[in-house]
Amino acid sequence: MEQRKETLEKVIVVGCQTTDDDLKYKYSMDELESLTSTAKGEVVAKLIQKRDRIHPSTYIGKGKVAELKALEEELEPDLIIFNDELSPSQVRNLSSEISVRIIDRTQLILDIFAGRARSKEGKLQVELAQLQYLLPRLGGQGIQLSRLGAGIGTRGPGETKLESDRRHIRRRIDDIKGQLSVIVQHRDRYRERRKKNKALQIALVGYTNAGKSTLFNRLTEADAFEENQLFATLDPMTRKVILPSGFGALLTDTVGFIQDLPTTLVAAFRSTLEEVREADFILHVVDSSSPDYYQHEETVHKLLEELEVQQIPQLTVYNKKDIKHPDFVPTAKTETVLISAFDEGDQQQLKQKIEKILLQMMEYYHVEVPATEGRLLSQLKNETILRELNFDEEKQLYVCKGYALTDHKISGQLRNYFV
Repeated sequence: MEQRKETLEKVIVVGCQTTDDDLKYKYSMDELESLTSTAKGEVVAKLIQKRDRIHPSTYIGKGKVAELKALEEELEPDLIIFNDELSPSQVRNLSSEISVRIIDRTQLILDIFAGRARSKEGKLQVELAQLQYLLPRLGGQGIQLSRLGAGIGTRGPGETKLESDRRHIRRRIDDIKGQLSVIVQHRDRYRERRKKNKALQIALVGYTNAGKSTLFNRLTEADAFEENQLFATLDPMTRKVILPSGFGALLTDTVGFIQDLPTTLVAAFRSTLEEVREADFILHVVDSSSPDYYQHEETVHKLLEELEVQQIPQLTVYNKKDIKHPDFVPTAKTETVLISAFDEGDQQQLKQKIEKILLQMMEYYHVEVPATEGRLLSQLKNETILRELNFDEEKQLYVCKGYALTDHKISGQLRNYFV
């Protein structure tokens, strides 16, 4: 344990509170601390100033800068992280007062994303976001960049790229955009194919660390990366989930949402979140053990509005019921369910609830299918919610009753067999 401590970077976190909501700001600083620990940093001190507005040239006031300087001399941290996005001039002015490396919340999130990206697309998107963030800051970060080595805020493009000139970075940005557009076209084709086969698509969304990947793995028996960390999942993964009736749907795990997501990342990850726009149904996972669960819920709603997906049916899944917060009360306007992703009974209850909602999106059918139509019978079991299947000896036909998606190709096939 002692050895692991040595590898952690010592960090001072700095915040500027411009609202009267003390509790909300405390959560924001706690989140910054969680982000720091996810990036392998250890917070050794917090410095918060209450002001009407952020100081335009140094983020915090001159007195607090002096206080920060004294803290730096006393604690000798490796890094100072600010809880907002700093402007190039703020970084420049603070660097002239403080000798330790300075990064902001945006750089910290980008750094975590750089460490989490698994796929080629994920890595390209992170690099694009980092380069877009760095481009306007090149002038102001001269001293900073020459000091870059290893550590938080430096993963990703790497030292040589950061020190190269604007032209080189712009060229690289254009190159990445070109590569990403090819990947996006490939994913669009794949998505079109899925649409053609009309597999029902369910998207898992939620605040980072709400337990989406854990739930995804339990529902689909997949192997998505799950850990009690922020942004454990970065690349979307799709697997089949079998509901109690035998009906199969495609479930997609998505990147976790977060408050004040860097604008460069929102743009870069828009294509990753396209999966949500294509979904027939959305499962919104909320961590009921978090004291700030309501804020998390609102953040996700806001981002879903930006993606223009409010019309897609939604089920709010309150997760971690075994450790739920004492003040927790369900606040969602949609249908809700309270579960623990690890509880098998709860997993079944959730699947039943999903099926119940899906039934409302389907049309009832009552058909008689000849015994020779084995393929169609198999499709009814897997691609519709089959409620009744009886063999009529007299007619030598299967009597089937159930529910099917109206725009699924099977609905057209069934027309020939309606009773």
